Parts: sequence; structure tokens; C-alpha cells
Amino acid sequence: MSVSRGGNGGSTTLDLEPLLDESHDDSDADNKTTSGGALLNGSSSKESRSGSVGHRERERERDESAVFIKKISSALFYGLSSFMITVINKTVLTSYHFPSFLFLSLGQLTASIVVLGMGKRLKLVSFPPLQRNTFAKIFPLPLIFLGNMMFGLGGTQSLSLPMFAALRRFSILMTMLLELKILGLRPSTAVQVSVYAMIGGALVAASDDLSFNMRGYIYVMITNALTASNGVYVKKKLDTSEIGKYGLMFYNSLFMFLPALALNFFTGDLEQAINFSEWHDPVFLTQFLLSCVMGFILSYSTILCTQFNSALTTTIVGCLKNICVTYLGMFIGGDYVFSWLNCIGINISVLASLLYTYVTFRRKRAPDKPPISHLPSSARGENV
Repeated sequence: MSVSRGGNGGSTTLDLEPLLDESHDDSDADNKTTSGGALLNGSSSKESRSGSVGHRERERERDESAVFIKKISSALFYGLSSFMITVINKTVLTSYHFPSFLFLSLGQLTASIVVLGMGKRLKLVSFPPLQRNTFAKIFPLPLIFLGNMMFGLGGTQSLSLPMFAALRRFSILMTMLLELKILGLRPSTAVQVSVYAMIGGALVAASDDLSFNMRGYIYVMITNALTASNGVYVKKKLDTSEIGKYGLMFYNSLFMFLPALALNFFTGDLEQAINFSEWHDPVFLTQFLLSCVMGFILSYSTILCTQFNSALTTTIVGCLKNICVTYLGMFIGGDYVFSWLNCIGINISVLASLLYTYVTFRRKRAPDKPPISHLPSSARGENV
């Protein structure tokens, strides 16, 4: 394109094409830069969303792993505590012939009060202060707690450990029924089969128990019912009460101390325990004190396992540790009488316990979900 200007001596021609071409090039460059920026922004936005989704997935997997570890560790802690206190209680009550399981339960209540009271004063643990409605908030746990402790010790004293372990598996069936009734939890078919097999093995073992003791059987069956009730109500109180696990342990022991002391006094067990001839033996004294402290540790591990798992799982783990107690109990205490039918029944119950352990703690992997960034853009609320 050219423009002519007329003048006195001739004409001057101005060529504007280069200028126009440059302006077009600049405009095209601006358009390319703008569109390129839009493309980069869109790409970075998609990468940001994809990274955010990946981060959330990793956090979810870490949370699931942490919860799974808590479930397993709390169950192992409870199983080890339950095993140790069963063996120690059996040694104190049977090997040393300590006359009163009621006095031993009083010692365990005292240990829980002292340890938790000192822990709160040193600010190692915390729980709400005592109020007028505290007992009403945790009722009926104190009564269940005391009865479970006393009758459990009575059964340990009266029966051989293999039969005690076999009969304790009835608490699993009771817990399963109570969870269904109170908490509305229905176990899977595999869980039900393993529980029924455990009960069947216990019945076979009991049918040929050559050291049968009716009082011991009654104590254990009462303990089973109280154990089932304790597991279910602990789960319920932890979910609905602000007292917490330490508060439940402390106030259960505190409210039941005086009734336990009165029961010891009126039955004459307090006098028998004070006059026991082995108090000067340092080995016996150590095991007695260890039994008292282990009572507190067992209470803590029971609540911890119930909090992270379920009442049925806590009961099963408590019976699962009886696998070790069963075979060790054939040599501890000296009150087990061997018979083939009894031994077969005990082993059936043990194998069923292993089956339940596999079914319960097998980690179920959630199905993989496609990342949100892989969905069509319309599903993300964008225009296609």
C-alpha cells in the first residue's frame, strides 16, 4: 500500500505495507501469547486438581493404616495382659493356696484407684472430677465390673486352667447376642460359624471333665454373662459419655471399693487373708502385688481394645489368649486331669478361636476408585 503526496518538484511515495505487516505480527503474537497462557493455566489447573486428589488419597490410606495398627496393637496388648494376670492369679490362688479371691479383688480395686489417682495428680492422665450424677452416668458398669472381677477370680481358683479357658468361651456367644440386641451389630456368617465351633468344643470338653467342680462352673458362667455385659456397656458408655476410658476405670473402682471391703468383712475373708502365713515370703508378696497392678492394666487394656475394635473382638481376644493358658495350664496348678475326650474338645475350641482370629483381623481392602481428574469434564461441573 502506498500514499502519494503532490508537491512542487515532484512526488514522494510512502510505502505502509511493512508497518501494517508489523502491526499484524504483533497482534498475532499477542493472540498466541494469550492463548498459550490460557492453555498453560488450564494445564496447571488440571495438574493441581490431580495432585490434590492424590494427596487426599495418600492421607486416607495413612489414616486407614493408623487405625488398623491401633486395632491390632490394642488387641495384642489386651491379650498379653489377660494372659499374664490369669497365670499370676492361678499361681497366687492355687499354688500358694491363698484363701480369699475376694481379698485379691479388693487389692486390684485399690491398685486401680491409687495408680489412676496419682496419674491424674501428676497430669499423666485426665478425667472429669467426681459429680453427683457420675454414678448415674456410668451405671451399671461398676456393678458389672466388681462382679466380673470377683467371680472370675473365684472360677480361676476352683477350676483347672484348661477347663476354665474352655468354659470362658461361652462369653463369646453371650457377647454376640448382646451386641445384636443392644448395639444392633450382626456378625458375619464366618464369625458365627467360628463362635459355634468354639462353644461345641467347650461342651465336648466339659462332658468328660474328670475334675468337675460345680461351684467353679457356676462362677465361670456368671463371669461369662458379666464379661459380655461389660464389653457391650463399655462400648456404649465410651460412645455416649464424656467421662472417658480413664474416668470409667477410676470411678468403677472407687464406687465398688466400699462394697467389696464390706463383702470381705462379712464373709470372713478379710480375717483369713490378714492371717495368711505366706506374707513373709518375698516371692509370694511380689506376685500378689503384681496381681493387683495387673488388675489395673487389664482394665485399661480391656477398655482400649473395646474402644478401637468391638465388644465381641475384645471377648474373643480374651479367649484367644487362653490357647496359651490352656496348654500351659496343664502343668500349672496341678489340678488338671487328662482324658482324651476332654483334650479333643479343648483342641476343637482352640482351632475355632484361630479361625475367628483370621476372619476378624483379615484386612479388607476397599475397591479402588478412579481419581476425579479421570472423570469426564462434565462430571466435574465443567463445560465439555
